[in-house]
Amino acid sequence: MADLPVVAIVGRPNVGKSTLFNRILGERTAIVEDRARTTRDRLYGDAEWNDRRFVIVDTGGLEVDPGDPIEALVQVQARMAIAEADVIVFVVDAVAGLTPSDTDAADVLRRSNAPVIVVANKADSDRRELDAAEFFALGWASMLATSALHGRGVADLLDVIVDALPPESADEVARKARDVADERRARDVADGFAEPGEGDDFEAEELPGPVRIALLGRPNVGKSSLLNRLLGEERMIVSEVPGTTRDAIDTRLAYGHGEVVLIDTAGIRKRGKVASAAAAEKYSAIRSLRALGRADVAILLIDAVEGLTAQDAHIAGYVVEEGKGLVLAVNKWDLVEDKTDRTFARYIEWVRREAPFLDFAPVVSISALTGQRADRVLELAVDVWGERRRRIPTGELNRLVADAVARQQPPTVRNRRPKILYATQAAVAPPTFVFFAKDADDVHFSYQRYLENRLRDAYGFIGTPLRLRFRERRRDEAKNRPPRRPGTAPGSTGRTRPAS
Repeated sequence: MADLPVVAIVGRPNVGKSTLFNRILGERTAIVEDRARTTRDRLYGDAEWNDRRFVIVDTGGLEVDPGDPIEALVQVQARMAIAEADVIVFVVDAVAGLTPSDTDAADVLRRSNAPVIVVANKADSDRRELDAAEFFALGWASMLATSALHGRGVADLLDVIVDALPPESADEVARKARDVADERRARDVADGFAEPGEGDDFEAEELPGPVRIALLGRPNVGKSSLLNRLLGEERMIVSEVPGTTRDAIDTRLAYGHGEVVLIDTAGIRKRGKVASAAAAEKYSAIRSLRALGRADVAILLIDAVEGLTAQDAHIAGYVVEEGKGLVLAVNKWDLVEDKTDRTFARYIEWVRREAPFLDFAPVVSISALTGQRADRVLELAVDVWGERRRRIPTGELNRLVADAVARQQPPTVRNRRPKILYATQAAVAPPTFVFFAKDADDVHFSYQRYLENRLRDAYGFIGTPLRLRFRERRRDEAKNRPPRRPGTAPGSTGRTRPAS
């Protein structure tokens, strides 16, 4: 989105900025609550209207003297959004009317060189649209009355925003031409009118898109600090107060020949604490888990001083259940005292012992504050993304399974020994293997674990959970299988096609 113009939504607290942001994006990206100071960090979204794409930015409420250390940081974030904006949407409240806080916010915006569009929100009736005329007193000629909650007047607002955008840059024009050509080419391939070529940027399968990496963890373990360190800017508010971050925020970052999307999330508290927390914190926990759903890999941050807690293991369990890649980042390593060359090795042994179900996940010690090994954790996450998409040829897989069965047969259950017949990889992301067997339901968990370990020994699959499914080979399936000629491979009938 680097070559796209930026539209910032600003205004005093509780005037409906996040509601308007969600309405323009067409999805509930920002937390909306009927309470002031809900939004804290800058939220970015990619919007399009009348064939123009632009970046829309939601901000916290503009205040002159917030009287709170965290809210003071919110003001810094809002002013950074104003500084980078090409167009500013100044939202006011049509129900409350013109207030001194609106006047103070207007004084801040007059220092900007970007065009300002005044939006009188909550104007959900003709009468309130007429009453909104008082906001012309702020001095800007462009003023519209809208209701972001009901969508009233938002289309007209988008028309005005697009008209106020700067002319398309050369990069934007080139990108648009590439999008049109890629879409036409992909449609031709899908319809069978063309074949994928070596020069194509896509395969016949669905494109994986950018690598999506979610930063997860308990409150105050350093997720926002790590994001800021990776980006090289103060993108997120950082405070020692737990629960500072509320929204799950996506940020794009160029990486190698592609890009990654870093998803900063709110700290996930224990279920009991979430149930008794304020509504915004409940929404934050839900958004964090939903962010995991759209991620490819999760970086779980652990406090090096406190160690792996039960809540850390609980969050890791969510990651494994979702089948996402996992990297364990032990943050605040700079605060660990009396370190030796064996300290980290012992730490890993302790983590493996406390949470053996995470033995596939790589562990790295970092310090988001000093930047120690911060880039390494990102490298590991991208490597894990590649491991999730690894596919094993069926022939290789069955040779491995045959060797594993020859080394150790399944244990007997109820006087019957299951028999593994053959296997195939059914899917990637996460890698999913289907084993066809006789008495498949009796394959013991320990033997399933044994097969998983053999797969990992042979092919790695570092950082990604594996899905092993055991399916009974039906008798009618075996009965209807065509006879195989001597000397032919399993699964082959030995038949030849008639000469044409």
